Parts: sequence; structure tokens; C-alpha cells
Amino acid sequence: MSVPTDELLEVAVDVACAAGETLRSFAERRAAGADLDVSSKTSATDPVSEADRAAERLIAARLAEVRPDDGLLAEEGQARRRGSSGLRWVVDPLDGTVNFLYGVPTWCVSVACEDETGSVVGVVHDPNRDETFRAARGGGAWCGERRLAVRAGADLAQTLVATGFAYAPAVRGEWGADVADLLTRVRDVRRGGSAALDLAWTAAGRFDVYLEFGLQPWDWAAGSLLVAEAGGVLSRPVHRLGGEDRRGLLAGAAAAHDALAGWLQGRR
Repeated sequence: MSVPTDELLEVAVDVACAAGETLRSFAERRAAGADLDVSSKTSATDPVSEADRAAERLIAARLAEVRPDDGLLAEEGQARRRGSSGLRWVVDPLDGTVNFLYGVPTWCVSVACEDETGSVVGVVHDPNRDETFRAARGGGAWCGERRLAVRAGADLAQTLVATGFAYAPAVRGEWGADVADLLTRVRDVRRGGSAALDLAWTAAGRFDVYLEFGLQPWDWAAGSLLVAEAGGVLSRPVHRLGGEDRRGLLAGAAAAHDALAGWLQGRR
């Protein structure tokens, strides 16, 4: 039996906002000098803290209570499960951990629920600005009472691009060189440090387009639906970085998307 989309969206908003409150309490403790048990994951530049883990435990527990038959894929891997309902929750409990640990207020909670064809609902909650971006397949993208829409078309020279950098040093170095070239061709480039927020802000028209390589499903499961439901175009380009073909995510208004895709093709 299919589950009403509004029910799934309500669950996503609830767990994302609850995790956001938990993270705010950890942020206050961190500002006061508390040790959040920070360690590294894939590299020295890829940290995880007790705040990440606590937020993930909270989300996992709430989903297990209200949606026990659904699968779960979460970044920190504490409560992954396969599920039997045909639905899976894809969660980043704290996207922008480096920002969080440095006191930079650009981090969020990302929660999506997907079926066999992709994300059904997606929520990106920004506790620092009290903004909750939400989308349901076929129902548009919203922040509060405002319906989101990507920016009107722009050529490459007028495009504001959001991007990020993978943790592997070789990939970072080569993508950095590409971005240096891009800087000479666009209005400007922004690197916020949270892929989910970059996508939410692209959906809201704060960026023209977003492009990044080396992402994981929890980075973009919610944000990609926001962009799509805000009228944007998405693709998964492949670019050679660090000696390997890397799949990325390119998302934004159609004109900006196509202009950036053309530039990327020329960098092969």
C-alpha cells in the first residue's frame, strides 16, 4: 500500500527539526569550550563529532518508531537497515561538520525518503536561520509559505556558481585548478561547505547553479529533489579527477546548467 506523500514529508520535517535542536545544543556546548570527541573518517580533513553521531541516533530512533519497515542509509552508519517497505530514508545528520566545529553558521540537517525511482520527499533544515526547505515529488519546493523557484536563465558570464571540494588531496588539487579557470568565466564562485544547503539555496534562487564531485547519496538526496521541484535541471556528469572518472552533480536553472555543462565538457 502506498504511503501518502504528505505523511512522509511530515515525518521528514519532524525528524530534521528535532535533530536541528540537538545540534544547536551541541553548538552552544562547543562555543563554551566543550570537547565533542572529534575524530577523522576518510582523511584528516573529514571530521566527525559526537554532535553528528547524536543527531543521527535521534533521527534513527524516531524513524524506527514511526516507520519501522523502511530502510535507512545515514552518513555515520550507526543504524543502517535494509527495510521491507520499498522506501528508504537517506540522512545526513550534520552536513557541514567543519563549519559546525569552527562556529561558522553554515550547516544543516538533510533528510530524504526515496523509492525505487528516487527521492519522494526531501527536507533540508537550517537551524541557524530557522529555514526548513521541503519538497515532495510533484508538489513543488517550499520554504515556509514561499514556493521556491530557480533563478531565470543566465549565460555563463552572469552565473553565480556554488561548488565544493572532495576530501582526497589529489582530487582537491585538480578540481581547484578547474575552479580557478571557471573563476575567469563566471560572475563568481561560492564555496559554502554544505552540499545540502548549496542545493537548497540553488532551489531558492540564491545561486544560479551548483556543481560538485565526490558526493555521497546523503549529500544530495534531499537537495536534488528541492532543485527539481523548483523547476531546475539536474545531471550527473563524469569528470576525471585524481586519476579516476568521478561522477558529480550539476543542478540549477536550465540555461545556467547547460552553460556550465558546456564549460565542463571543454575541461576534459
